[in-house]
Amino acid sequence: MRKYLLIGVSAFVLGAGSMAYVSQQALASAQPRTNTYKMLELFGDVLDTVERQYVTEVDDKKLIEAAIDGMLTSLDPHSNYLNPESFDDMRDQTRGEYGGLGIEVTSEDGVVKVISPMDGTPAFKAGIKAGDYITAVNGGSVLGLSVSDAVKQMRGKPGEAVTLTIAREKTDPFDVKLVREVIKTKSATGKLIGDYGYLRVSAFNEKTTDEAEAVITDLRAKNPKIKGWILDLRNNPGGLLDQAVGISDLFLEGGEIVSQRGRDPRDVERYNARPGDATGGAPIVVLTNSGTASAAEIVAGALQDRKRAEVVGLTSFGKGSVQTVIPLRGGMDGALKLTTARYYTPSGKSIQKTGIIPDLEVAQTREDAQAIANRAFQFSEASFRNALNAEEGKARIGAHEPAEAPPEGFDAKTGDFQLSRAEDVLKYGSVAATPKLPKPQARLAEVIGPKAPKVEPPQAKK
Repeated sequence: MRKYLLIGVSAFVLGAGSMAYVSQQALASAQPRTNTYKMLELFGDVLDTVERQYVTEVDDKKLIEAAIDGMLTSLDPHSNYLNPESFDDMRDQTRGEYGGLGIEVTSEDGVVKVISPMDGTPAFKAGIKAGDYITAVNGGSVLGLSVSDAVKQMRGKPGEAVTLTIAREKTDPFDVKLVREVIKTKSATGKLIGDYGYLRVSAFNEKTTDEAEAVITDLRAKNPKIKGWILDLRNNPGGLLDQAVGISDLFLEGGEIVSQRGRDPRDVERYNARPGDATGGAPIVVLTNSGTASAAEIVAGALQDRKRAEVVGLTSFGKGSVQTVIPLRGGMDGALKLTTARYYTPSGKSIQKTGIIPDLEVAQTREDAQAIANRAFQFSEASFRNALNAEEGKARIGAHEPAEAPPEGFDAKTGDFQLSRAEDVLKYGSVAATPKLPKPQARLAEVIGPKAPKVEPPQAKK
């Protein structure tokens, strides 16, 4: 009885103290709110000044949409505002059919940057590469435009020609003429390579898992004794999380695939595989490169962590964040694409900025090997100034000589060196058992000072 009484008195005392504490908290929380109202008032003042004094008439709606987008893109490279038209375009893309060029892009310092061209699309056929910058569309500059506005200029009626101006490292800017097509992205394709099954997954849309399962079933029907599988995720820019889980589930008998954690450490969502391996437990090699991003990294990380596959190729892009699309007024006012969580591989690691590190590092060409030796950050999440931070103490691997690259005389135009090394890993049973090739002679970058001015000999001066 005394115990309950003491508890009751303690509760009363704590309650009385809490009254004063809550009042202080209310005052403290009111202060930031007041500051927010002041800044919103400032925004209204700026908008009013622009309306009255800008050199030409302005469109209030466009100005406010640009302000909202600017607020979101200041958070990280993957958050942005989608106006109603862009929101519709995004839904078309995730359904796997839309009119355009077939390029996955992002924005870096106000410049549109290519994450990856999609297999078989006009952009892919024209030779546009991951890491290219798009500076103009049909002669009109897209510098400083939001990604949504730039994409809007590239999409349109199938059959119409579009000219993109491309800036690429070590080359002068050049124009590429493409013709828009109805992009029906078949995100999963496959073939038999000898006794091995090859599954190419180029993106993650609403149809990806079903398409991949159909490919696996078809190839196993053609050769019931497939000895191993190559899952090619190179230049896969990602897409829908549930499809990444679905693809991983095809190769796992159970256990965790990925977890995502939001602002609250207790807010953890886990995704697990169901019983049943579509390949019958055959060995798997996953191919990755710096264009392997987001949902594709979830798959590579899950299979690597669960010891279900070994990874061959290059370190992946390093996008370890999850974006939630939040419709505004049911989509009538567009939507927010907002980063709401980080994802973690089954071992509990975040790959934000760092990427999935391959078990066997293989450059596709000797030029790629030299590029890695010169500047490893040339195309990755870590290259964005406002990217979410990596886990404390972690950093992406710096400039280095890749473990392997094609030998002299290898024809990169007709051969696929990374694919051939993936076949070798299946043939020998593991990365550890696969005979290693000599390290490429890639020269690490040197610090070079400014060029000395050209001095004409005295007799040549006039």
